[in-house]
Amino acid sequence: MEIFKIYNKITAPSAEDKQEAISFLFKHLQEYGDKMEDISKCFDFAIKDSNEGLGGFVLILLENNEIKGVTIVNKTGMAGYIPENILVYIAVHENARGKGYGKKLMNKAIELADGDIALHVEPNNPAKFLYEKLGFENKYLEMRLKKQQ
Repeated sequence: MEIFKIYNKITAPSAEDKQEAISFLFKHLQEYGDKMEDISKCFDFAIKDSNEGLGGFVLILLENNEIKGVTIVNKTGMAGYIPENILVYIAVHENARGKGYGKKLMNKAIELADGDIALHVEPNNPAKFLYEKLGFENKYLEMRLKKQQ
């Protein structure tokens, strides 16, 4: 049986559930991932209680008490000139890919998000096709400047 766990400013996870979700993302994002501490910061931002319209949610898809996928959506607080939400991380268990879990996670995230959603995807990431099927468009070319530190 599939169920969703949703964590946000109202429903906080236990320390164990938080660590399990972060570890899952770190492992299953593979070459598209970030450091554990960065994933943890994103998780904390999503569940923080904020008066500025920030926060977001963490969505976990479980089947038979086993994590099949996790996504984190952060609110941007910038409605009107960029999307209100950014889907920062989404990962499906490496043994469960191609079985519809990513689509279920995305559809639930779209349902839960208040406002538009942006996401970044590498051009060679196979998930790009799912995002396009769900209505995401490549309107801009993203450019980043990495300042020397």
